[in-house]
Amino acid sequence: MHKHLVLLLPLLGVLAAGCMTVGPASERAVIQAKDKVAPALVHIRPVKEVYAGGKREEIVVEGSGFIISPDGYVVTNEHVAGESRVVRCVLFAKEEMDAKVVGVDGLTDIAVIKLDTARKDLPYVKLGRSDNLVAGQTVLALGSPHGLARSVSQGIVSVPDRFLDDGGGMTSPYNNWIQTDAAINPGNSGGPLVNLKGEVIGVNARRLNGADNVGFAIPVDVAKQVVEAIIRDGRVRRSWAGVSLQEMMSKTDDPSIKGVVIGNVDPLSPAAEAGVKPGDTLLAVNGAPVDARYAEDLPAVRRLIASLPVGEEAVFQISRGGETTELKVKTEEEAELQGAEVEFKDWGFTATDLTPEIMRRAQLPSRNGVMITGTQDGELAQNAGLGQSDIILGFDGQEITNMAAFKRLVEEAVASKKPLVLLDVKRGALTRYVLLKQDGEEMTNEGEADDAGL
Repeated sequence: MHKHLVLLLPLLGVLAAGCMTVGPASERAVIQAKDKVAPALVHIRPVKEVYAGGKREEIVVEGSGFIISPDGYVVTNEHVAGESRVVRCVLFAKEEMDAKVVGVDGLTDIAVIKLDTARKDLPYVKLGRSDNLVAGQTVLALGSPHGLARSVSQGIVSVPDRFLDDGGGMTSPYNNWIQTDAAINPGNSGGPLVNLKGEVIGVNARRLNGADNVGFAIPVDVAKQVVEAIIRDGRVRRSWAGVSLQEMMSKTDDPSIKGVVIGNVDPLSPAAEAGVKPGDTLLAVNGAPVDARYAEDLPAVRRLIASLPVGEEAVFQISRGGETTELKVKTEEEAELQGAEVEFKDWGFTATDLTPEIMRRAQLPSRNGVMITGTQDGELAQNAGLGQSDIILGFDGQEITNMAAFKRLVEEAVASKKPLVLLDVKRGALTRYVLLKQDGEEMTNEGEADDAGL
């Protein structure tokens, strides 16, 4: 027994020495990865225009970003830099400078800003890949959680392709997410998710409320395409066919049946015009087979349709009732969900131009009119009975062609102190007349009719 113990002691010494090197080696890898990226970190403090409750306000928010070029292009989140009047930045070396917003993409939550500098030697990150990530891989989240700049947290990739369905308010239909347990808190948004090679493999964006260390990053492969488009064109152009997609599991349990379910078709869309119907199964687009057995497969199919040349015909291979047919769909450019907002202080409300998306939802024949986005309590607009999502089509018998024309009419009415203004307003399927009285007395005079009668 004693002899065996003596023989074992050298082996135990070797094992102990091996174990002793694991910790320091891991620490060195983390520190080296951090050191490659940290000099390109940016603490971002945008001054954002926020429209809520019928009025415009300016607020300062905090977020993160990272430099991707020596001349100062910075990647961050749309929800950080979007709708910003001024973007103030602090670099890792504590150098302060302003930046301008180059462009944003709300559908992937990516924004690009440009530092106001003539320097061409700024430190910048190396962008890696996200298509080869595996669960369990060590990652670092860098940024400014709760305003604490130059912070680093360590974790692993929990799931490399997590599907998050936000329902009707889906914010990122074109990408799955990298789920990580590296701490991501408010202020981390827009910062880099980094592998142990010191490469950026994701853009930190959100966390799961009520959970501990369940965070999500936008895959860098998706971010690259969006960033390139924004730097080149100032925006991202996508094709729109007007179809809502569902996974095949929603229609059949048979795993041998391939394709994607057409869940809904916008009645005013290119797909509807081509004859695509809800319940159809999409088999291929321009000869490229598509298959979404599970929900996490849907973003790839959406990206395929979005990448089609805008305004050109695409061949959709459809299965319907056991038969296969090909339909030619001429896509349109995907529109913004909402236009730029304008505040009307004298009447106490905010409004936006009509976008094609708003037109489709409201089933309007043209973009004439403006949509109310909010009203202030006790002010003229609300007292007259106007409310959020009302669409103003006419002003004292004059058709409203756009926001500029409507703004001019309001300014003229306010300047002349015109006592009564008659507005033609669409709410849902009904059109009504709203009488707005400028002398302060609450007064509403409405008439309603269905759209066919007006």
